[in-house]
Amino acid sequence: MRRNKWFIGSVVGFFITLLCCATPLLVIFLGLLGLGAWGGYLDYFLLPLLAVFFILAVSTYKKSKPSSANRDCCS
Repeated sequence: MRRNKWFIGSVVGFFITLLCCATPLLVIFLGLLGLGAWGGYLDYFLLPLLAVFFILAVSTYKKSKPSSANRDCCS
């Protein structure tokens, strides 16, 4: 069950980060807050964050799948 929570969390984080990278929503939001100057540095933060969430989602998905060795011994 805990692995499932990590998978769901990483997929949600991945899509939120992807949404911020692909659309100017974060830049508009930062502009409304008066922090528009930070918009130029977002790529240095969001692209590695996107990679981290993707790797976390893939690794938790692989861990949640039953291996073929477990299926052979139990059937």
